[in-house]
Amino acid sequence: MRIILFTGKGGVGKTTMAAATAVEAARKGIKTLVISTDPAHSLSDAMDISLSPEPVQIQPNLYAQEFDVYYSMEKYWNNMRNLMQTIFRWRGVGNVVAEELSVLPGMEEASAFLWLEKYYREGDYELIVIDSAPTGETLTLLSLPQVAKSWMTKAFSRKNLAVRTVTKGVQVFTGVPLDKGLEELEELFDKLEKIQQVFLDPKVCSIRIVTNPERMVVKEAKRAYTYLQLYGYNVDAVIINRILPKEEVGRVFKNYIESQAGYIREIEESFDPIPVLKVEHQGREVFGIELLKNIARSLYAGKEPAKILHLDKPFELIENKEGYFFKTRLPFVKEEEIELKKFGDELVIDLGNRRRSIILPRFASFLKLKEYRFQAPWLLVSLVK
Repeated sequence: MRIILFTGKGGVGKTTMAAATAVEAARKGIKTLVISTDPAHSLSDAMDISLSPEPVQIQPNLYAQEFDVYYSMEKYWNNMRNLMQTIFRWRGVGNVVAEELSVLPGMEEASAFLWLEKYYREGDYELIVIDSAPTGETLTLLSLPQVAKSWMTKAFSRKNLAVRTVTKGVQVFTGVPLDKGLEELEELFDKLEKIQQVFLDPKVCSIRIVTNPERMVVKEAKRAYTYLQLYGYNVDAVIINRILPKEEVGRVFKNYIESQAGYIREIEESFDPIPVLKVEHQGREVFGIELLKNIARSLYAGKEPAKILHLDKPFELIENKEGYFFKTRLPFVKEEEIELKKFGDELVIDLGNRRRSIILPRFASFLKLKEYRFQAPWLLVSLVK
């Protein structure tokens, strides 16, 4: 199975690029599922077809789905939902509020990952195309398993007995058996960890960043690329969408055309050697399968949409005489923005408001952080005995 995730600033055309990619792959005979994790649910608008929380067949080899967190919890994680609701009600929270609070922070992102784990395990599709939420939410989605693993390691395992004790207390007062909810919660974290390993496999998963040739959007694309490298995900293409064709635009847009040309050069230079794909502005709204086919032809221009377009290794751990040498690629950042700490077998990299927790082999607990330095674009870390 291949997984391709489209990300970028809100409004750049991620949904159109994802839908066009899915349509083209299906046309070439690849059984494809395109999924929207964006709460705005614009995938159905782009395809001009009504979608549901379950996969809907659109054409031969083409299926589409829009996530719904409440539907997902009702169908697959009802025991865990009941656990949360019962505990909130036991604490005196009203029914309606308890229903809302039962969806934990990050549960929308978690439910997306859990559907993907299910599809990957069952193997019914050859390609899954993900139309993600805007960049910030996408980074939350992709970092969720990492955060969950760190949280489980530090907190949940130590407090497990206390949690179960509280749960038994609730059962006594309410008469509702809640052990299955705890089991479901533990299973959820296990599945999150498994699917993250799939996403981190560059032979399975690729990220494609969609941008427009505009100052703020280009900055967002660079920032997204930095964070994706920080978390270890493979970016195999950058897509420049809505390029105004020079020969067809009048004098009114002359300065804008020149500005676009400058940003296109900047994108090509900044992201080299990653392939940069280009799509001209269509001069109208894009929705419906036929228009998506036109976009796909322009976007891939003979390339296979499901293939890996670029393969990179954003970080590696190398053994040396003193201990270990760790390096990770962090483009578009300055040394003063980076802070690194070590706790046992865990390296924590702080980069602005983003944090990456890297779990090292268990024996690394006995290694000390000697130093770290930044040689753009690489963060170099020395761990010694």
